[in-house]
Amino acid sequence: MKSTLKITSKGQVALRKAVLDQLGVRPGGKVTVEFVAPGRAEVRAAEASASLEALVGSLKEAGGPTLSIEEMNAIVRDGWAGSR
Repeated sequence: MKSTLKITSKGQVALRKAVLDQLGVRPGGKVTVEFVAPGRAEVRAAEASASLEALVGSLKEAGGPTLSIEEMNAIVRDGWAGSR
């Protein structure tokens, strides 16, 4: 598949739907551009970042205390009030 794209006055390029479909990317998704030779670039779908589960798991310190919702709310409340 070959697609010719127009460059705007701001130096931007809009990828056509067929190109996005081929890459498996939806609006709001990300692509990476790798320069492979002078005047040549390769566009790929960006690799997905860490999962939500990995993020949540990273928030708990090993051996740290387990807090109740009430304790978490108190910490947030104190933080907003400038007490913490």
